[in-house]
Amino acid sequence: MTEAFLVSTGLVALAEMGDKTQLLSLVLAARFRRPWPIVLGIFFATLANHALAAALGGWLNDFVGPDRMRIAIGIGFLAMAAWTLIPDTLDEAPRNRLGVFATTCIAFFLAEMGDKTQVATVALAARYAAFASVVLGTTAGMMLANVPVVLLGERLSARLPLKLLRRLAAACFAVLGVAALI
Repeated sequence: MTEAFLVSTGLVALAEMGDKTQLLSLVLAARFRRPWPIVLGIFFATLANHALAAALGGWLNDFVGPDRMRIAIGIGFLAMAAWTLIPDTLDEAPRNRLGVFATTCIAFFLAEMGDKTQVATVALAARYAAFASVVLGTTAGMMLANVPVVLLGERLSARLPLKLLRRLAAACFAVLGVAALI
């Protein structure tokens, strides 16, 4: 489903701006100075995490039923809109005991647990019932947001209007929430 892929990609890319995993990308890039193992680690961790989240979204849609799920999705997207407006911080830098790739995989997988992009993946999978399109879309969105940070580091992150990008992401989530409720 093209719509599911495009909406998933756009929403997650916007929601990821200024998120803790984007900050984690910056920390990993500065610490290890080896961008490609970091990029691959982000990709595999996100793919695994969002596949689990999409599976949960599909299961919830089947379990709860379409009418209740539509209301839950609408409320969920409105909550995501509010949550997106709150800037994230990174608590501590990851340790390097396993190598760059493994450290990135583990750090990203754990950082995504309960994160707004993971919750958005659950909601998108329930909304579109298109597992592969949602997982590939949300993973593409994560890569769009995080790869430039890894490759360009601090120079890029200092120039991004994070407040504006968070507001844009919040507006997208709000529109989806209202559309689901209508």
